[in-house]
Amino acid sequence: MFLATLKAECELEVWDCLSAVSDPELDEPITDMDFVQSVEVSEDLFVRVEFRLPTYWCSPNFAFLMAFGIRSEVMALPWVRGMTVHLQDHCLGDEVNDGVNSGRPFHEIFAESCGGAVLNEVVETFMAKAFDRRQEALLLALRAEGRSDAAITAMTLAALKRVRFTGPEELRQLPRYLELLAVKGLAPGGDAPAFPTWDGQRIAPDGLQAHMGRLRSTRINMEFNGALCRGLGATRYKEVAIGPEGPTLVDFIAGRVPPREATDAGR
Repeated sequence: MFLATLKAECELEVWDCLSAVSDPELDEPITDMDFVQSVEVSEDLFVRVEFRLPTYWCSPNFAFLMAFGIRSEVMALPWVRGMTVHLQDHCLGDEVNDGVNSGRPFHEIFAESCGGAVLNEVVETFMAKAFDRRQEALLLALRAEGRSDAAITAMTLAALKRVRFTGPEELRQLPRYLELLAVKGLAPGGDAPAFPTWDGQRIAPDGLQAHMGRLRSTRINMEFNGALCRGLGATRYKEVAIGPEGPTLVDFIAGRVPPREATDAGR
């Protein structure tokens, strides 16, 4: 009984740490996207994580980044003695699985399997999009409070940290935004501007509207891709939610109802 309880607690801890791994294109946790299929912890504290992507041809860039992100987060847990990451049903599944579990340097495996792509350049592109989306959520919240463009662009990092946000999106994005500011070194001190551009430029008050228009375009593109991924994944794995009244004729035609559910629905 003790071992079973300990195993369950360890698996929950792994699930928690996996929420720190994001789909690089969408900036959404892989746990929220339902990419993680299972977590197993053995009695000798070895971990196995199974994950899958919405299509067989999902970009290998994304697959590698997520697989190595999974390994990095799980191996950071102090009790983990080893782990295996397994990507299911993907055209480069063998390459991803062999690469992530081999112990070889990520950039070396990535370049071999992704046409010579330079890892740092790929990561930088995705981080810039994530930065824009996180920043926009905070800017929209500050505008909704009635703050002027001049006040927002003049806000320092220290002042931003003192803001009492109340909306769920800005509360979610604030720590994630601050993390990227620190990683990129865009706000080296409390007196630094809270809302620089990704390339470190200060935004003028009369330029904020245009800046936010660009951020909005980034967000809409990411939200569209996220909706597309969820739809493709649900269709591929027949996990479309059935309404409270049960399956409709369209659900049966579209193949959304597994055989057992179809049998039960016909009773």
